[in-house]
Amino acid sequence: MAVVNMDKHNLPLFGVELENIHFDGVFDWLISVKPIDTFWNAQPTYIIVQIIFTIGALSTLIHAFRNGGRWPYLWLGTILHGLVVEAICYIHPDVDNFWHSQTPIIFLGRRLPLHIIFLYPCFIYQASAAVNKLKLPWWAEPVAVGATVVLIDMPYDITCVKFVHWSWHDTDPNIEDRHYWVPWNSYYFHCTFATSFTFWFHYIHYLYKPSNKKWQSSGIRVEIMSMLIASLLGAPGGILMFLPIYHPLHDIAGIHSEVTFFTLFSIVLLIVWSGDRIKTLNSIDEGVNDGTLFTKLLVFSLIMHYSVFLLIVIFGKPENEISIGLHEPTGPCNVTVQLHTALGMILHKRKYLCVDDYDEDYFDFSCAPSGPPKGIANWYTICGKPFKNRSEYITVIGTICVVATLYFYNTHHNKKDLQCNNCIKKHQ
Repeated sequence: MAVVNMDKHNLPLFGVELENIHFDGVFDWLISVKPIDTFWNAQPTYIIVQIIFTIGALSTLIHAFRNGGRWPYLWLGTILHGLVVEAICYIHPDVDNFWHSQTPIIFLGRRLPLHIIFLYPCFIYQASAAVNKLKLPWWAEPVAVGATVVLIDMPYDITCVKFVHWSWHDTDPNIEDRHYWVPWNSYYFHCTFATSFTFWFHYIHYLYKPSNKKWQSSGIRVEIMSMLIASLLGAPGGILMFLPIYHPLHDIAGIHSEVTFFTLFSIVLLIVWSGDRIKTLNSIDEGVNDGTLFTKLLVFSLIMHYSVFLLIVIFGKPENEISIGLHEPTGPCNVTVQLHTALGMILHKRKYLCVDDYDEDYFDFSCAPSGPPKGIANWYTICGKPFKNRSEYITVIGTICVVATLYFYNTHHNKKDLQCNNCIKKHQ
């Protein structure tokens, strides 16, 4: 039984079940702004995470304008890329399989929280700034960015699902294989989509101005073109990277998604390692001219990111978190719908969440006044569940934090690279 503070029973719409939401005009559908205290009372950890992503987005924005060149376009490109990806997920029924909890500022029919827009520069921009200092060849850099994004994403995914910051579709075959209730395909998605976006962002620039350096601006027309194309093609390119590994192995051979992810990630790490091994003097042509202060700004943002998720699993109480809003629609258990894969195969999933037979052990309905929703409902209340083994979560998130600390320290304070630059100067 979830432990609920008495004041939470006074939350607006607590326990209310709605089949559909009615919007007061287009503007009400586009954006909703509500007092923050309501959400703090329902999900305090969720508000903390939103603050962290807001700070992270601001930090990367300052870093981008400090460096100039193509960096501001990269920052804006990640925002546009995120909007494209999120919009596709909400519009296309084959990938509409997750629901964010409500936030003080939320867009697109109560589906897109503001901090999710900020998530993309916090992931992709941070990863790009770190990987840039590795001086990898062009063919290794995009996948290195993708791998780094996964490292940033993992504590966020694992922690926030447990604290019901969002929920997943229960029977979608593409996300049925989980890691601490996080679909393995979530990591696959972050890796491939970030890889695709990074590739297009640099490739279009090179196509128009092959003589310019990677971060040297080639004029507003070229930069806007590369930014827009990367934003639009990042998602299709990421989807294409599911074709050679995931869909044949999972959909045809019936192999667990964990295997497909680690197959992809092994290839990614091999590419990055190979690129690092053949590093030449010509690859050391430019760095991030950010200065100590602005490097520290990025690092400080990363420290906050990892520290918050570690502190949440150490001290947080998921059983006190209540998510009131849009979730997977509940309804009859025997109704199924078709799901089309990128290979043209047809899979099936339940159309509704079956409240009597669902396998999502990170939430229940124990705090709701009348229990599970009755009949078809899109808007209802779900309740977080306590840790079965808090120590395990602390160990997992703590280990990720240690790995991230060593990785980002060595990328942002690359003494080997400084020594190499000194060697070049001595021989000039």
